Amino acid sequence: MIYNKAGYNDFAVVVPMANEEEDFNVFTNALSEVLDRLQSGKVYMVIDNVSKDRTLDLCKELSASDNRFEVIWAKDDKNVVDAYMNGYRAAVYNGHEVIIEMDAGMSHDPRALPMFLRVLNEGNECAFGSRFINGGSIYNTNRMRTFLSKFGTILSNILLGTRLFDMTSGYQGFHLNVVKEFIDFPLRSTGHFYQTELRYILRLKRFAEIPIHYRVPSPSISRASISNARNSLLFYFWKRITGHPISIK
Repeated sequence: MIYNKAGYNDFAVVVPMANEEEDFNVFTNALSEVLDRLQSGKVYMVIDNVSKDRTLDLCKELSASDNRFEVIWAKDDKNVVDAYMNGYRAAVYNGHEVIIEMDAGMSHDPRALPMFLRVLNEGNECAFGSRFINGGSIYNTNRMRTFLSKFGTILSNILLGTRLFDMTSGYQGFHLNVVKEFIDFPLRSTGHFYQTELRYILRLKRFAEIPIHYRVPSPSISRASISNARNSLLFYFWKRITGHPISIK
């Protein structure tokens, strides 16, 4: 197996893309620069019917000019979790050694990718982005959104028995064997609580947290997302206190 200084040469990035026309070039140019430096990497851009602007056309144009970018048209997606899983399945199908999930629109900085690769090359099975450890940050937000993110982490750690500094962040990476274990797991989340759910069920894996800078795309959180998060959290809490904790070992 061949490695570059940052980690695995054969890695994939999964990026759900919806209504990204405004920041498309800024994000993909930044991502391309990182891939150029690493001299490796494949990007799976997942687009579904949620996107109403020219994002799909822009993705197709980029894919036609740069074969490191591949379009996954997922018209049957029901929610954002479906988008993530469709991207993961494409990466698993192509056998990438490491698969990293990130958000588009510069919410997650592509320049952090080498850190994820390095951590996953140092014996860890999972690498979780964290806004709340030394070197991490959250910006372009309001006090309520920041409070909910931090409170969500505290509450999740208390109810689920986890000890992560950030339980609600998305930027994360895994070895291929780990992704194979969770892509068919019956996840309960339909929204971004999926990130917390994944960190909980993978808590017995070897993992490390990585400082990230997160730009919030929207300061608001939908009621449906909050409701799904509450119900999913209580489900796992109930399983835990009744002696049937759920995990992927």
